[in-house]
Amino acid sequence: MHAERFDTVVIGAGQAGLSAGYHLRRSGRSFVILDGSDRVGDTWRERYDSLRLFTPARYVGLPGGRFPGKGSASPTKDEMADYMEAYVSRFGLPVRNGVTVDGVRRDGATYIVSAGASRFEADNVIVATGAHREARVPAMARELDPAIVQLHSSEYRNQGQLRPGGVLVVGAGNSGGDIALESVQTHPTWLSGPDRGHIPFDIDTWVSKNIAVRLVVFAGRHVLTIRTPIGRKVKAKATSQGDMLVRVKPKQLLAAGIERVPRTTAIRGGAPVLEDGTVLDVANVVWCTGFRHDLSWIDLPIFGEDGAPMHERGVVTSKPGLYFVGLPFQFAAASDVLPGVGRDAAYIVKQLGRRAIARSARDAVAA
Repeated sequence: MHAERFDTVVIGAGQAGLSAGYHLRRSGRSFVILDGSDRVGDTWRERYDSLRLFTPARYVGLPGGRFPGKGSASPTKDEMADYMEAYVSRFGLPVRNGVTVDGVRRDGATYIVSAGASRFEADNVIVATGAHREARVPAMARELDPAIVQLHSSEYRNQGQLRPGGVLVVGAGNSGGDIALESVQTHPTWLSGPDRGHIPFDIDTWVSKNIAVRLVVFAGRHVLTIRTPIGRKVKAKATSQGDMLVRVKPKQLLAAGIERVPRTTAIRGGAPVLEDGTVLDVANVVWCTGFRHDLSWIDLPIFGEDGAPMHERGVVTSKPGLYFVGLPFQFAAASDVLPGVGRDAAYIVKQLGRRAIARSARDAVAA
């Protein structure tokens, strides 16, 4: 099989991969960015229609590229997607869409990246597939009555996909809150799952966008890091609990007529059953149950007992030349979101460059 050769292969053309690409371009290295989507930005385009970013536009620009428009605006998911596509054109990033990587292994000092019939060789690989790769749906979903419309939040676009009748939204996080508020406009709606808390202020006010968010972004980048005791404490809590509500507030859910109910724990007779034994008669179920970060295609012994990659701030020390960008809490609370991913990408490319210099020095001594 013919293989293309690059200094670095970046896997994933989301915000993490494009940020890494920007810094690789500035360093003058040969690289390619591989992504399975048809277009840059599709991971945003394919979210539900009403989605808006929590963070104002002034904080969501990728390295070297300010987000256009009013800085206090909350971009829509399509605006974010279009911005990313324009970013690729502006900086001439070598993105190849429709290329789904299905294997990474090592042959001596060279990494072999396979994508179907295509093969790439590189000294370095940056895995930038991000925190959200594969939809997570509980096994019990298979037992639902076939007449019930069921969608994962990644498949849900708008109320037009729902049947007449009740809607059970499983998962009371941010996607669940948004979708429940939307579905209750036309359908009786139940929101299932524990209350994980909420940000106590309205993120869309002038004070929030110009003062509070600035403080939150600063804390997420510089205070809540793996280097601080409070950061390590927050990281441990974040991995064991779901995210708190950001834009939606519990009082909004109640005022809209949404009924909060316990966890959905089973299916009986084709219908969902709650933790308290209640059986709900609904026509629709939307699973807002999150995503799993599937890295099983990396054929290298880099994973810990919990299945997560073992790394130091994104650098896999056991396999020189292998790096990650965009992992949850890779360095800080903001590592997997737009305000923080650019800094981590810059750090990784800097480490990559230092490795190249060290290798050149060793080769010169050997010669």
